Amino acid sequence: MNWKNIIRIFQIRDLRNKLLFVLGIFLVFRLMANIPIPSIDAEKLQAFFGGNQLLGLLNLFTGGALDNLSIAMLGVGPYITATIILQLLTMIFPALNKMYKEEGEAGRQKFNQYGRLLSVPFAFVQGYGLLTLLVRQQIIEPLAFLPTIAVLLTVTAGTIFLMWLGELISEKGIGNGVSLIIFAGIVAEFPTSIRQLFLAWDPSKLLPTVAFFVMALFIIAAVVFITEARRNVPVSYAKRVRGNRVYGGVSTYLPLQLNPAGVIPIIFALSILTFPSMIASFFAGSGGLVGNIANSIQNFFLNPWSYGILYFLLVAMFTFFYTAVTFDPKAVATNLQKSGGFIPGVRPGISTSSFLSYILNRILLVGALFLGTIAVLPSVIQGSTGIQTFQFLVGGAALLIVVNVVLDTIRQIRSQLQMRDYDSF
Repeated sequence: MNWKNIIRIFQIRDLRNKLLFVLGIFLVFRLMANIPIPSIDAEKLQAFFGGNQLLGLLNLFTGGALDNLSIAMLGVGPYITATIILQLLTMIFPALNKMYKEEGEAGRQKFNQYGRLLSVPFAFVQGYGLLTLLVRQQIIEPLAFLPTIAVLLTVTAGTIFLMWLGELISEKGIGNGVSLIIFAGIVAEFPTSIRQLFLAWDPSKLLPTVAFFVMALFIIAAVVFITEARRNVPVSYAKRVRGNRVYGGVSTYLPLQLNPAGVIPIIFALSILTFPSMIASFFAGSGGLVGNIANSIQNFFLNPWSYGILYFLLVAMFTFFYTAVTFDPKAVATNLQKSGGFIPGVRPGISTSSFLSYILNRILLVGALFLGTIAVLPSVIQGSTGIQTFQFLVGGAALLIVVNVVLDTIRQIRSQLQMRDYDSF
C-alpha cells in the first residue's frame, strides 16, 4: 500500500465514506469503554489486572474496558467463544456440520444467528464470574441481588451492542467487523503505554529499551512472513471434449497456509488456562482440602515456568485440533476428483487425501511451534528486559490479531481499488 493508493482511497467517495464509517464506530466503542460501572475503585482495579497475566491479556483485548469495569468490559469475547464452540460442535452433530458447510450462504447466516443467541448466556455467565472474582479479591464491594442483576444486564447489553457494531462494519465498512473491534481495543492501549514509558523513564534502561524495540521489529516481520507463508501443491486438470469445445488441460496450485488456524489456538489456550484459575480463586480462602487444592492450582498458574510450558503445549495442540476441524483432506481430494483435477504423480482419491494429510502435518508442525513461541514471547521478553509496556509488540494473540486484521483490510482495500480500475477500463 503506497502513498498513491492511500491518496486514491480518499479521492473515491465510496471508499472514503466506508473508512469514515469505521472510524465513527471506533469512536463509539471508545466512548463505551470509558463509561464505568458505579462504585468502582479504579486504582485497585488497575493494580489487580496488572498483577494477573491472564486477566491483563483479556483487558488488553478490550482496550482497557475491563480494568475500568465499563459497560463494554466483556468486549466481543462471548461472541467469539460462542462461535468457536459452535464450530467444534460441527464435529459432533452432522446436522450442524451440514448447515455450516453444505447449505451455502443461507446455512452460514443461520449458523451465525445461533452464535449470536449463544453469546447472551455466555456474556451473562462470564460477567458474573468476573464480578464474583473481584468481590472475593476485595477489589469491589459486594453487591445486592438487584444491583448485581442490573450490572450483568448492562454488560451483556454492552456485548450485544458491540457485536451489532461489528456486523455494521462488515456490512457498510471495510474488513471484518468483529476483528476490527478487537483491533481497536488493542491499539487503544498504545498511547497509554507511551505515557507509562515516559512517566517511568529511567536512563539506565536505555539499552534494554532500544533492544526491546529492535527485537519487536524482527518479531513483527517474522509474524507477517509466517502469516503470509503458503505451501503451494500443484494441481492439474485433465482435458475434456464436449462437442467442439475443449475444457480443462490447465495447471494451477492448491495453497496450504503455514498457519491455517490463525489466532484461534491462542484464544482456545487462554480459555482453558483462565477457567481453572478463575474457579480456584473462588475457593482459595475457604480452608480445608478444597482450599488447599485451590491454593495449589493458583500457585501452579502463578509460576511463570509451569504457566509458560502449559501455555506453549496447549497452543501447539489446538493448532492441530482446529485445523482438523476446518480442513478435511478427504473432502478436498473428493472435490478434486469430481472436477477432474489431480496432483501430478499421485493417484486420485485416497492417495491424494493421504498426500495432502502428509504435507499438512509437516507444515502444521512449523506453524504450531511458531504459534507456541509467539504466545509465550511476551513473558520471556518482559523477564529479560524488564519492560512491561508495549507487550503486544513482541508476541501473543494481540500481535497476531493486529497483523491479521491489517493484512486482511489492506487486501480488501486493494481489491476495491482494482475493481474500480477494471470498471473504468
